[in-house]
Amino acid sequence: MIDQITEKLKEFYTHIADRNFKKTFLNALPFWLGAFITGIVSVFYAKVFLWAEEGTIYVFKHASWLFFIITPLTFLLSWWLVSKYSPFARGSGIPQVSAAIELSNPKHNYKVRSLLGFRVIVIKVLSSLTMIFGGGIIGREGPTIQISASIFKKINDLLPKWYPKISKRNMIVTGAAAGLASAFNTPLGGIVFAIEELTKTHFNFFKSALLTGVIIAGLTALNFLGPYLYLGYPTLSNIPVWIVFVIIPVAIVSGVAGSGTGRVILFILKRKNLFESNYKKALYAIFAGLIIASLAVFIDGRVFGSGKEIMITTLFTGDKYLEWYIPILRIFGSIVSFSVGASGGIFAPSLSTGASIGAVISGWLHLSGSETNLIILCGMVGSLTGITRSPFTSSILVIEMTNSHNIIFYLMLTALLANLISGLVSRHSFYEYLKDQYIHEIHRSEPQQHIDEHAEDHSDEL
Repeated sequence: MIDQITEKLKEFYTHIADRNFKKTFLNALPFWLGAFITGIVSVFYAKVFLWAEEGTIYVFKHASWLFFIITPLTFLLSWWLVSKYSPFARGSGIPQVSAAIELSNPKHNYKVRSLLGFRVIVIKVLSSLTMIFGGGIIGREGPTIQISASIFKKINDLLPKWYPKISKRNMIVTGAAAGLASAFNTPLGGIVFAIEELTKTHFNFFKSALLTGVIIAGLTALNFLGPYLYLGYPTLSNIPVWIVFVIIPVAIVSGVAGSGTGRVILFILKRKNLFESNYKKALYAIFAGLIIASLAVFIDGRVFGSGKEIMITTLFTGDKYLEWYIPILRIFGSIVSFSVGASGGIFAPSLSTGASIGAVISGWLHLSGSETNLIILCGMVGSLTGITRSPFTSSILVIEMTNSHNIIFYLMLTALLANLISGLVSRHSFYEYLKDQYIHEIHRSEPQQHIDEHAEDHSDEL
């Protein structure tokens, strides 16, 4: 089937007289195809992820005690899927994409295969869905980025030998940006994310491909889901000037919360690497599941899930204030869930942590509805900036998720302060530390991967 398509494409290619058009069209086609597929996959993943979260809520309302069985089992299964079939599908996916970009050259092609590929996509989806159904504090946005980058990378691999050479690095970067844009419905966020987080190369080298990739993926998702904002339109009118004196401490607290969460997770992962057997790691997954289930059943069920419900409730209902312990539960839950080693992102949990911090502080100060909404959004920006150390991406994402352009300066002030204070907690971002770890793992396992690649190539020839 693929051979027939490539032959037809080759015939079409030979009949085009304009050489410039020929080159431009063929260079753009893989990006368009990748973006279209990304949009479809992102919508499917988002729908199933939502159903899994709704299933968690349904079971919890009717028989919360079942989670003393469900959560440990799902945590164990999620970890086992990753450990057994695709170790580099664990966690968020963004550090793996960054590592793949750094290694994307002919010399290290077989190394990139472990980070991005079809197996990664399947295990990423299965592990994260299992984890979220069990109440894991994870998100789908980071996994969507790795899935999308894998789609673009696979398309690049399938291009026939006669096809004009296309930079694998640019394909991966565009795939990641398209994934973020379709996951959050934030095209500008996807572009800024690609520039700020994923690559240091000059934007002019791949700006057209990046822009079209983000647009096509976003439009595809839009046609399936309809026009929507990731969160909605919070009321943000009559914001007083003095609110800046509340934003400053919120930025500091949320920034420390984000960067501190990353530091603790890294510390636990480092200790876990000392485990000599998978038996101990399996026990850790079970124990982590029991902890999360206990927090949900005995303290508050809002510890479960990505935390999107917390953001929606505090921004769009009259229940704007939260108990003081909710941010602590969200932070602790994120640490426990992420350190299991299963698949799942930290974008949404970070946003919900920041939202809960803003809601708690607003309650202490008895702020009005619009004032509280602003503080909640600032908390989201601060927490996300703290863990990603990408202030522009964090600001733009929250602005696009809520269509709140009128408060852009407040959000950017929060991002700036959170980024500065995070530097005192950790020199580098959470993702950067993990990226270096993945690259080290790839290099360490190089001989076996080389053997696997030759075996795979040989089987293809047969």
